[in-house]
Amino acid sequence: MELEKVLHMNKGAGETSYAMNSGVQNKIISVGKEATTKAIVKTLCSSWPVSMGIADLGCSSGPNVLTVVSEILDAVYATSRMLDRPAPELIVYLNDLFMNDFNNIFRSLPSFYRKQRQEKGTGFGSCFISAVPGSFYGRLFPSKSLHFVHSSSSLHWLSQVPTGLEDDKWGRVLNKGKIYISKSSPQCVVDAYSRQFQNDFSLFLDSRSQEMVAGGRMMLSLMGRESMDPTAPNSCYQWELLANALMSMVSEGLVEEEKVDSFDAPYYAPCLEELKLEVQKEGSFAVDGHEGYEVDWDGAMELQSGSVGMLSRGERVARTIRAVVESMLESHFGNHIMDELFRRYAKLVEDHLSKTRTKYINLVISLVKRG
Repeated sequence: MELEKVLHMNKGAGETSYAMNSGVQNKIISVGKEATTKAIVKTLCSSWPVSMGIADLGCSSGPNVLTVVSEILDAVYATSRMLDRPAPELIVYLNDLFMNDFNNIFRSLPSFYRKQRQEKGTGFGSCFISAVPGSFYGRLFPSKSLHFVHSSSSLHWLSQVPTGLEDDKWGRVLNKGKIYISKSSPQCVVDAYSRQFQNDFSLFLDSRSQEMVAGGRMMLSLMGRESMDPTAPNSCYQWELLANALMSMVSEGLVEEEKVDSFDAPYYAPCLEELKLEVQKEGSFAVDGHEGYEVDWDGAMELQSGSVGMLSRGERVARTIRAVVESMLESHFGNHIMDELFRRYAKLVEDHLSKTRTKYINLVISLVKRG
């Protein structure tokens, strides 16, 4: 599975699109807003650049993208007014993988600029927004060109499916009937996922260290866990239920069991200790703050009018997950099973949430580039 070709959020604005089903991600952006604002203020107070490079890594598409940019601009201009200084020229880079729906973002930019000018009046200075496609597990920007980096709901995605998930001698899959870490997974599977995350996050930090100025800051927000145990329910149970939905289709001859056994999610939800350890080992950044938040599986979305308001909680969760992972599942299993798969998944989620208070754990960590 070539992730750069198949890992992207559902495009467009249809009922299964990411644009229409990203309430959880919006909630995560909302709870991290205060920390983002503080990081912007600290960045500007430590050094006032004439031109300020800002990057949103893993921006995806839909309304959340420009919500993040708007919040960053608000913080920059509020700090400028507070210190009675002219706002720096802002160069904003939106990054995601090559198959991301950048056209959806571009279509929103004219109205975004108009709104910013209306709200900020003559205080709205030069702001240039562009897209930079590519993997953030590697270099993306010129050396020392960035002052602030933001990433939300992205770093739990790995650069590849971990190696070591098959028995080298016999070629047997080691995580049979599962698509991610589970309570029944062998320790070697858990270790393979952990190693892949460590390698990826270290590469991410090294790449950003070359691109950021001394004193620049990063705000990173990602799915994680409170427990040191990677099989803790709040870090992996959404995948367990999806595997159960697939295996129910296997039992009825609708999906080949080998297809399930050969699919592994390129995902890892770390604990805070893992993040801090990799930051310490890489050495280019210092931890400036960190927090953890519980987030409902459906983002605690208000009931809405129309078709969305008629959905059960399980159906809303299923749509949220489908908008994120369908591209990968479709490339592996085929488009023809998607509707039935997520119908079954919605029922399993509904049943689970009626019995158990399972929530996502979202980790927010603030880093500052060492001099």
